[in-house]
Amino acid sequence: MPSFVSSSTDTTRQLGQKLGALLQPGDCICLQGDLGAGKTTFVQGIAAGWGARDEVSSPTFVLVNVYRGADDDRLFHLDTYRIESPAEAEELDLDAMFAQGPLLIEWPERIQPVLPAENLWISLEYLDETQRQLTFLAAGDRYQKLLDELRITTR
Repeated sequence: MPSFVSSSTDTTRQLGQKLGALLQPGDCICLQGDLGAGKTTFVQGIAAGWGARDEVSSPTFVLVNVYRGADDDRLFHLDTYRIESPAEAEELDLDAMFAQGPLLIEWPERIQPVLPAENLWISLEYLDETQRQLTFLAAGDRYQKLLDELRITTR
């Protein structure tokens, strides 16, 4: 599954749920795509699959949303659209977020120099009103295994 075409927002959320169920602290999930590509919809699914008790919304204006899990675990959702430079992103203390939970990053290309070399990069592309193409790129053994597990759950 290097690529997957979703035919609806429900399908996008379901794929996100399957990924979310596999996440663990320290995971870096990069979500690249234009406005309207489905990043926040996908994150809603990830958060549900991970077990978030909080409602998911786009963190564009607050930069980081923190969702709590059943055992007070944390899932971080960072939107770097308004970040001016990688140095500005470093001020957010990404390492502390990674230590506490998985980190989902929208617009990761804006801060790529400060991201871990190993991550799961997902490009979301708007095809039409209902369809989105999600292309997955695993960098590192952990993320290749994650992608392999995701592939198995989507058969």
